[in-house]
Amino acid sequence: MPYITAVQRHFLERSSPSNAGELNYAITKLLVAYWNAEPKKYQRLNDIVGALEGAKAEFQRRVVVPYETQKLLENSDVY
Repeated sequence: MPYITAVQRHFLERSSPSNAGELNYAITKLLVAYWNAEPKKYQRLNDIVGALEGAKAEFQRRVVVPYETQKLLENSDVY
């Protein structure tokens, strides 16, 4: 669990994360809440890991790749 101050925690409950630590905290809280909502079993863990991998892949495809492509066009390729 990422450790951030109580003030940061309170703020995050009402807004969006503004740095990597806050983002990590928000994601972790969501995952822990999902894990604790049902009986503990492997399928629940598999659901969590699968959702994380899916979200990562989609973010990579829809946000990171277009950003990197734009920067390549702006700054030229390093290879």
